Amino acid sequence: MRVGHTYTRHLQLETKQHELLGVDLGEGVPRRALVMGLSLYVLWAGPLLLVFGVPSKITFTFYFLPPLLTVVYGTQKNRLVDRRWNVTRWSIGIRYLVLGHRPIICGGRRASTRSEWISRRARWSGRTELLLDSPLGGPIERWLGAEEVAPVGAGAPIRLAARPRLYGPDAVVRAYGRRAMQQQERKTA
Repeated sequence: MRVGHTYTRHLQLETKQHELLGVDLGEGVPRRALVMGLSLYVLWAGPLLLVFGVPSKITFTFYFLPPLLTVVYGTQKNRLVDRRWNVTRWSIGIRYLVLGHRPIICGGRRASTRSEWISRRARWSGRTELLLDSPLGGPIERWLGAEEVAPVGAGAPIRLAARPRLYGPDAVVRAYGRRAMQQQERKTA
């Protein structure tokens, strides 16, 4: 199996904002993180201001802390895919759990039918046991759908028992030799 290496990872240059509205930011804040943080504050605090009004000394933490924690931990590089932020992995995971994905069949030559999609119950399987045991188990059970052994229209699962075999050079020469002999016989005939 081939393994690829990315050598341009070290050349990743990040623009930084060193001053904002006349305030010196020292070594600078990454601009992408700053833009994400400002947009999160607007999206979070805007509706809270409209619904609850101006924060008090006690509720200021609720207005301020969630976007701050999201930006601080979300803009760190992910451990699994180091070219992505954590917030990207979180959003991909949430999208998969809520919407799922459409399987690609024959390299996209044929559109998948609804029965070929991974069911919501299968996507949420490891996360629902605690919720199903709670008093909210009924609505969650209805939302996840019926528990099915196999999707509608699918047959029984096919069990594969593949055994790898390693052929040495002598077996390859024998196989090639037979084919070469057969080809020579066809040419002479």
